[in-house]
Amino acid sequence: MRRSRESLFEQIRADRRLDPAVSGRVLAVKYRVSRSTVSEALASPVPRKRKAPPPRDSVLTPAHGWIDEMLRSDLKAPRKQKHTVDRIRARLLLEHDFDVASYSTVRDYVRARRPQVIAEAREGRLHLEGMVPQEKLPGQEAEVDFADVWVELAGESVKCVMFTLRLSFSGRSIHRPVDRTIGVSYVPAW
Repeated sequence: MRRSRESLFEQIRADRRLDPAVSGRVLAVKYRVSRSTVSEALASPVPRKRKAPPPRDSVLTPAHGWIDEMLRSDLKAPRKQKHTVDRIRARLLLEHDFDVASYSTVRDYVRARRPQVIAEAREGRLHLEGMVPQEKLPGQEAEVDFADVWVELAGESVKCVMFTLRLSFSGRSIHRPVDRTIGVSYVPAW
């Protein structure tokens, strides 16, 4: 069982407290560590943080350009004809003799890169900020719509048609329920 560096430092320091005459060499042999590790443990109860290894290039780096080109061609292709990760790997092997990347490596790159390619393509087609004012003359234009509504009339539910008119100049709207069976308009008293 492997112990943590913190517990190792704690045990080394505890042994030194119990027997101050014990040498660093004896402690190093007992715990199977170097003498510099023993001296580090005796100097500080907290071990130093480990250095992070330098970043390394992905095995997929040579294929980034080819994959990006496939993803760009997907922008114009129908939904069912877009490249899957399996298809991308197959084309890399067939067209470029590139087989060193695993499925998960290609998948992770495509998952991260596909939204970026879409954003790059849309960048040139952004709409300009602003608005076009619509100036309508009074009485020139209106919108009309009809919808079915149920109205409680004399204690009984009646199906009516709701007539809606919206005037484009003022934005004012008018709503009138009309009974289809007798053609009576019910005008609310405002």
